[in-house]
Amino acid sequence: MFVVKRSAHNPILTPIKEHSFENFSTFNGCPIEVGKEIFLLYRAQSLPETFENNRLSLSVVGKATSRDGIHFDNRKKFISPTEVWERYGLEDPRVTKIDNKFFIFYTALSTFPFTGDGIKVGLAISNDLKTISEKHLITPFNAKAMSLFPQKIKGKYVAILAVNTDKPPAKIAIAEFSKIEDIWDEKYWNKWYKELDKNVLQIPKSDSDQVEVGAPPIKTKDGWLLVYSHINNYFSHDKIFGVQALLLDSNNPKKIIGKTSGPFLIPEESYEKYGQAPNIVFPSGALIKEDKLRIYYGATDTTSATAELPLDSLLLSMNSKTREGFKRLTPGPLLIPRPGVNWEAKAVFNPAAILSGGKVHILYRAMSKDNTSVVGYAQSQNGTDIIWRSEDPIYIPRESFEEKLVSGGNSGCEDPRLTKIGDVIYMCYTAFNGVAPPAVAITSILERDFLKKNWNWKRPVLVTRDGVDDKDGCLHPEKVNGKYFLYHRVDHNICADFGETTEFRERNNFRNILILSPRKGMWDSQKVGLSIPPIKTPKGWILFYHGIANDGVYRVGAALLHLKDPTNVLARTTDFLFEPVLSYEKSGQVGNVVFPCGAVVKGDTIFMYYGAADSVVDVASISLSKLLKSLTE
Repeated sequence: MFVVKRSAHNPILTPIKEHSFENFSTFNGCPIEVGKEIFLLYRAQSLPETFENNRLSLSVVGKATSRDGIHFDNRKKFISPTEVWERYGLEDPRVTKIDNKFFIFYTALSTFPFTGDGIKVGLAISNDLKTISEKHLITPFNAKAMSLFPQKIKGKYVAILAVNTDKPPAKIAIAEFSKIEDIWDEKYWNKWYKELDKNVLQIPKSDSDQVEVGAPPIKTKDGWLLVYSHINNYFSHDKIFGVQALLLDSNNPKKIIGKTSGPFLIPEESYEKYGQAPNIVFPSGALIKEDKLRIYYGATDTTSATAELPLDSLLLSMNSKTREGFKRLTPGPLLIPRPGVNWEAKAVFNPAAILSGGKVHILYRAMSKDNTSVVGYAQSQNGTDIIWRSEDPIYIPRESFEEKLVSGGNSGCEDPRLTKIGDVIYMCYTAFNGVAPPAVAITSILERDFLKKNWNWKRPVLVTRDGVDDKDGCLHPEKVNGKYFLYHRVDHNICADFGETTEFRERNNFRNILILSPRKGMWDSQKVGLSIPPIKTPKGWILFYHGIANDGVYRVGAALLHLKDPTNVLARTTDFLFEPVLSYEKSGQVGNVVFPCGAVVKGDTIFMYYGAADSVVDVASISLSKLLKSLTE
C-alpha cells in the first residue's frame, strides 16, 4: 500500500543549449553519495553533428553535483570516447563504489549505424570521481546496463547485466568474479556466455516483453532491491514502458524472493510523454533517503527526473503474505442468494452501505432467475454479522428506463450507492431496461423513514446524459461551491459534474470533468469506475474505485481528493488494495470480480462491502489511518 510521488522539481536535469556536449538531451542519470554530496552521472547527448562522414548525436557521460539530490549544478563532461570500441558514444552510466574505487559501467558504441554487434558494455574506473584512471571493454557480446553490487557476496564480486538487449529476447543475468580483474577478462566472459542460462534471473514476463537492468542493486533489510525496466509489447508499436522491482536473496542474488505486482511508475506527465522518444520512463539509479526510496529515471530520452516512495511499504508489497490492503473478515460470504426467495434466487451482489441509528444498513443488488435486478436490505450491528434481512425487495423498477423490455435479458435497478446529506438519504443506481444504454438514476428517502423501514422512496429520475452508456454514479456527501456534485463513469473514466439540484437537469450538457483515468500498463489499465461514495477525512476525501487490467480482473484502489475541490486529485494508490483471491470471488456469474459499492467507518476501521463474482456479498476492512498515511506521506 504505497503511493509514488514525483518531485515537484521534475525534470531535475534538462539540456543546456550553451553546453555543446548536452544541448540535445540529458537523461538516464545514476546517483552516488560521496560525503555530503550527491554526484549524478548521466547520459549527455549533443545535437546532431558530422563525425567520420556520419551524422549523429554523440552521447557522453556528464557529471553534476548536488546537496539534496534534486538540484544539481557544476555540470561537466566527465567521460568521452577515447577507445575504438566506444568511438560512436557512451550511454547510460551506472556507478558503484567498492574497494575505495568508483566502477562506472556504460553502454559502449563501436559501430554506426548502431547494431547489436557494436553495442557492448564498457567500464571506466575512477579513484575520486574527478579523473578516469583506466578503461576496459567488458563484454565480447551484445549487452547493456551492467552494474556491480556495492559489496562482495560470499567473498566474490557480483555484477548484474542485461544480455542480448539488441538481439532479443533480452535476459538479466548475474556474474560472479573471484578477483576484480576477472571483470574485464575476455576468457571469463566467453565461458560465462556459453553457460548463460545458468546465470539468468527468472523474471516473470511474456515472450513479447523486454527487460533491462535499471538502478544498481540496493541492500535492504529484506534482501537486494533491484529496480528495473519492464517493457510490455516490446515488438509492437504499442510499447508500454514501466518501472518494476525485484527482491533478491541477500546471499544468493540469483534467487528472486519478491516482486512488485506490476509497474509502479509509467509515463503520465507531459515530460514523460513528449520528447525525442515519447512515452518512456527508464530507471537508471536509486538512493535510500531516510525511509524513502528515491528513483532516478530518464524521461522520453530527453530529461532526467526523480520520484519517491516509502521503502518499507514497497518491500511489504513484494510479498503476497505481507501485502497491505483490505483484510477479509468472514469465513465465507456475508450474503448469499436465497433459493426460495424468487427476487434474489440467482444472485446477490454489489452492495451499498450506510451507518445510521447505530446500525450498518446494507442495500444490495438482488437478481431473480429472469435477470431482473432489485434492491434488497440487510442489517448488521457490528458490521460483520447479519441480524435482519428483508423478505421483500425494498426498491423495485418503477419507470420505463428500468423496467424490462426484452424477455430474459438483464434489466432493473443495479449497483446502488448511498449518500446522506442533511436528513435525506440519496440512492444513485444504474437503471437499465435492456434496450437503452444503462444510465444513472437517483432517488431519495428521509432518514427517519429509512430507519423505520417505511420504504417510500421518491420517484427516480435519470441524472446522466441520454443515449450514453453511463454507470457507477454517486452523489458527493457535501455541496461543492453551493452545488451538488455527481460522480459517474463516461467511457472508461471516472468523471463528475455539478447540478443546481439533485435532479441534475443539466445532465444533457454535462462537462464530464475528468477525475481518474486508466493508467496504461498498470492494474487499472483498461477502465476505472467509482466504487464507494467519498469518505471525508481531515486531509481530503478518500475515493475508492475499481480498475480493470488486460487480464480482465477487477481490483480496488483509492485516491485522495482535495477537501474543498474534489476535482483535484492529491494522490492515488500505486498498487491495488484488494483483488479476487477466494473461490467465490474468482468464480461466479462473472469471474475474477470484487466490486464494492458501499462502506462505513467505525472508529479507525473502514468496512467495505463488495460483490464477489456478481454472485454473493462479502465484507473486508482496512485501517483508515494507515490508508490515509500512505496517501499523504
